[in-house]
Amino acid sequence: MREIVLDTETTGFDPETGDRIVEIGAVELFNHVPTGNTYHQYINPERAMPQEAFEVHGLGDDFLRDKPVFSRIADDFLTFVGDAKLVIHNAAFDMKFLNAELRWLNKPTLPFDQAIDTLEIARRRFPGSPASLDALCRRFAIDNSARTLHGALLDSEILAEVYLELIGGKQPDFGLASPGQSQSVSGSAGDVWRATPRPTSLPSRLTEKEKAAHAAFVETLGADALWSKT
Repeated sequence: MREIVLDTETTGFDPETGDRIVEIGAVELFNHVPTGNTYHQYINPERAMPQEAFEVHGLGDDFLRDKPVFSRIADDFLTFVGDAKLVIHNAAFDMKFLNAELRWLNKPTLPFDQAIDTLEIARRRFPGSPASLDALCRRFAIDNSARTLHGALLDSEILAEVYLELIGGKQPDFGLASPGQSQSVSGSAGDVWRATPRPTSLPSRLTEKEKAAHAAFVETLGADALWSKT
């Protein structure tokens, strides 16, 4: 199964008011394993960069001036994506921009059901908890120290790690493949991935304050409480 973990950077929030895509980054997964194949493209938005957007991703007018416009990269992008599922954090935002750009070129748009929204997955798994990409990196102890500014390729690489944790900790099939049945990373013989134990345990997500509050609560239950007997 082929999936594309994808992120975009833009000039703002709404393509219908003139905002455009300025960067696309994507990482290919095969059977939930990164293959090493990526797509990365800066794009000339053919408009000035608002200061608020520049402060998010650091892509300014001078840098983007000699980059190709979307019409020149659209076919290569669509070829890379193909019919793979698109793994996106807050998919509605990126799909809105991608389909606006494609629609303006009279090209077929991407079906929304082609997208897997990791934001929705995170909200279902951890209701009431922060579900931003940075928050999920903290939850899963994923290093995002290089993320000083938003960047489409870096964010898609980080999101790939987050996605694999969200669907089961990098071994989503739980080892249920039959003996001799391998999971190929790129479809080539001998290029096989097998789940291995995590080298170090994830750190506890409980704070000292939470531990103390739990202990105080257990004390109120009396000596017959189940927790007092373990």
